[in-house]
Amino acid sequence: MKPTRNPSEVDKTRLQTLHEYYIYSGLYSFILKTLKKALPILLLLIGLIIILNHFIDINASLVHLTQVLPVYGVLGFFFMSETILGILPPEMFIAWAGKMGTPWLFLFILSILSYLGGLLSYWLGQLCTKNKAFHKYLEIKMEKQLANSKKWGGFLIIIGALLPVPFAVSCMTAGIINFPFKKVILYGSLRIVRIFAYGIVVFNLL
Repeated sequence: MKPTRNPSEVDKTRLQTLHEYYIYSGLYSFILKTLKKALPILLLLIGLIIILNHFIDINASLVHLTQVLPVYGVLGFFFMSETILGILPPEMFIAWAGKMGTPWLFLFILSILSYLGGLLSYWLGQLCTKNKAFHKYLEIKMEKQLANSKKWGGFLIIIGALLPVPFAVSCMTAGIINFPFKKVILYGSLRIVRIFAYGIVVFNLL
């Protein structure tokens, strides 16, 4: 008769096996290298925002923008931001939605626009690969990185969708590495969850 295992011991064994697999497959090293490469870009963007904010009050400007633009103008500006760089804080637009007559409807619209903006960013990334010089650079200089990115590209999308990092950049990267678009559609849908989660927090603060 085989000795029965404690459920906690089984879970511990599974987690240990999964952890060892991630070490062997290179997931942890891939995430670390990705963060190292992304850090200088993020620091540069943050630096530019700080410098710009020194001359122009960005938050006040965004608030003013939501006040002077018509509804479709604010939504269009948000969609453009979520498509190109995604560095503008969505919380500002969520706060704007909270002041509308039907806040949850506008929050839903913002979540869909953010999601669609990410999907459009994917195709912008695909468009970048049409450049022969850029495509050759990817194939020769970044062969190993591309292989890892294709393997773990889903994590990039999930991180971009849920964490406070530019979702558009994650999706554009997925397009550059030719990550399956169907998976981008699936994993990217978590962006809607994030917008609603932020909405619940922001609406309670208004």
